[in-house]
Amino acid sequence: MIDTSQYMITEEPYYHKVGQEVERYEAAYSARMPVLIKGPTGCGKSRFVEYMAWKLQKPLISVACNEDMTASDLVGRFLLDANGTQWQDGPLTTAARIGAICYLDEIVEARQDTTVVIHPLTDHRRQLPLEKKGEQVDAHPDFQIVISYNPGYQSMMKDLKQSTKQRFGGMSFDYPPSETEVSIVAHETGIDRETAEKLVQVAQRSRNLKGHGLDEGMSTRLLIYAGQLISKGISPEDACHMALVEPLTDDIDMRDTLGAAVSTFFA
Repeated sequence: MIDTSQYMITEEPYYHKVGQEVERYEAAYSARMPVLIKGPTGCGKSRFVEYMAWKLQKPLISVACNEDMTASDLVGRFLLDANGTQWQDGPLTTAARIGAICYLDEIVEARQDTTVVIHPLTDHRRQLPLEKKGEQVDAHPDFQIVISYNPGYQSMMKDLKQSTKQRFGGMSFDYPPSETEVSIVAHETGIDRETAEKLVQVAQRSRNLKGHGLDEGMSTRLLIYAGQLISKGISPEDACHMALVEPLTDDIDMRDTLGAAVSTFFA
């Protein structure tokens, strides 16, 4: 018997609701509908899933997808130990057995031949074939699969097949409205609201440059990093350069442009 307590979120994650996303997700979960969440980097997709797992009191198993991830990494494999060859379930199989929410973060980073293994779990079958083991796992009634990706980084080489997309209900996320984002940054970092407002204004300047020298604008996550540095005594200008400007671009001219935006509000 698998101990599910290790996968439970015991403390409420801070999540600031911005629309009807909570109600929509609850409806999708009640139908055990697979859910696809898309939105820019650092806008709160993972935090939302954690919050919903806590709210629904369901175990959560998260997987950070990458281009080297194989189907065996998700499903499981035979391993050698002192007693011989033993089967070890992967995170997807474990989630299906115990009735957890399985969250596959940045699913487009995984190879397409890997993502195909989730298909039998996302339709009426709700089954996971373990071909190497010769077993077929029937998903627990509470099991749900959630995937996420950043559509801004899509390409012909990194996109979900239509045969995968059309197995999910979709939810689009974006950076929150400015007032909400200010509240989030202030809450998460402990800085005063005026400073949080300035950080959000810097971020909005950067987001206007998306497609004009930047692939992405400053995320809410980066604003929180900057606020944390400020709360530790780093000057706001230095904190912004470290947490907001340097991670975003290596282009000297663009760094100067972003630096000028920082100086506008903090110099």
